[in-house]
Amino acid sequence: MEIFFATNNMNKVREAEAVLRDFGIKVVPVNVKKIEIQHDSLEEIAKYAARIAYTELGKPVVVEDSGLFIDSLNGFPGPYSSYVYKTIGLRGVLKLLEDYREIELRRARFVAVVALALSESDIKVFRGVAEGFIAFEIRGCKGFGYDPIFIPMGSTKTFAEMDVEEKGLYSHRGKAFRELGEWLHRMQQRR
Repeated sequence: MEIFFATNNMNKVREAEAVLRDFGIKVVPVNVKKIEIQHDSLEEIAKYAARIAYTELGKPVVVEDSGLFIDSLNGFPGPYSSYVYKTIGLRGVLKLLEDYREIELRRARFVAVVALALSESDIKVFRGVAEGFIAFEIRGCKGFGYDPIFIPMGSTKTFAEMDVEEKGLYSHRGKAFRELGEWLHRMQQRR
């Protein structure tokens, strides 16, 4: 089985592949126009982007959107994580948290939403959450985005200190794609 994934981010493709191969699903990245609306809901952003990708591709397609939510910053940057990363970067986020010197005050979560558009009106949504903390410094050289400052609950490593398979055990994206894989597997068994 193949699934089209509307993304140019090969890091996301590798993470999806690492999870979906367990379900016998091959991930095929496709370069289609992906429009991300401004919205407070990752689900609405992903659903809208999936609908547009389906319209352009004419086939079932997956879109993923994610955000980093930091408790002490009232959930900031949330759905605006990509923009914040591009503008102030990791050092800027660490600067915002410099007065929070205890790890418990640096609680955060990564949330990923995978939207599968089966048609323009039939869109399934799968959500994954990774609870954790923001590190005190940038650590690791693997991964991408906020990975060098995010320590998932149950680990002492940042995502950037883990290989793809280990990250997949904790990852918000891994959890969302695992939900998608389980759903597709159930649908296949019903045929």
